[in-house]
Amino acid sequence: MAQTTNDIKNGSILNLDGQLWQVIKFQHVKPGKGPAFVRTTIKNVLSGKIVDKTFNAGMKMEFETVDNRTLQYSYDDGDNFVFMDMTTYDQVMIPKTLVGDKAKYLLEGTDCIVSFHDGQPLSVELPASVVLTVTHTEPGLQGNRSNAGTKPATVETGAEIQVPLFIGEGEKVKVSTEDGSYLGREN
Repeated sequence: MAQTTNDIKNGSILNLDGQLWQVIKFQHVKPGKGPAFVRTTIKNVLSGKIVDKTFNAGMKMEFETVDNRTLQYSYDDGDNFVFMDMTTYDQVMIPKTLVGDKAKYLLEGTDCIVSFHDGQPLSVELPASVVLTVTHTEPGLQGNRSNAGTKPATVETGAEIQVPLFIGEGEKVKVSTEDGSYLGREN
């Protein structure tokens, strides 16, 4: 069964000129004049480059199947992170470049969704937030209000985040893996 632009969905993986692209968003457009078309924003799976691309409606496309598996982060091994498949107990080496800047929120035992295509890892998706322990922060001085009542704090993964003045060392905080923002205190 041939697939066309009508089958495009958010998250679909397209093979365009031998490169894999993931659909971030799409819109079917039927102008008053002229033929219908599909406007998409796509992301190169390997490089992360994001581009806008327009396709004619009904155009045949090559879709790729991607296997999403939940793997648990085990440890750092030089140029790779080692993840474990908790169903087969196989260890999987994932290049650090696939995790990118989000590695500073990666804690041992964290479950991540890893996308594979033909056995090759394509991307690593961390949970939306993680709970980390504050390892270092200065005491918050109430009178010192040059900013909005926040101060820098270093968490157990080595990342530096902004936390409210009342947070102290040894406390657990919830942190967004998207932008590193403080989301709240954990017990």
